[in-house]
Amino acid sequence: MTYAIAGTALSLQPETGKWLPRAELGVDGSGHPVYPALREFEMGWSLMDAASWNQLCNLFDTVSTTGTVVASLPEYGAAAYAFKSYSGCTLLEPEVGEYFEEHVVGVRLVLLNIKV
Repeated sequence: MTYAIAGTALSLQPETGKWLPRAELGVDGSGHPVYPALREFEMGWSLMDAASWNQLCNLFDTVSTTGTVVASLPEYGAAAYAFKSYSGCTLLEPEVGEYFEEHVVGVRLVLLNIKV
């Protein structure tokens, strides 16, 4: 399996992907940290062609107004590297750096509201 969003495999698979650490919300009465139930995942590309950048922009434009998506991501905490479909995800707008010889550099896409 590969990285996919809303049933569409990404034409250029990310070079990096990581589960982001959850921010501590506080401490309960017993002194234990309290964390949000949902997680976030970040994908990154150092160099991306225009067609792949266009795909990310179109995915965001399509789903940002309709609500949530299903994302195929590496399974959190799994014993082996395997992909799992997570439903109910939302997207932050893709971030991009400067243009370099008909490509863009420093592309980042973050998925939110992931229930593992």
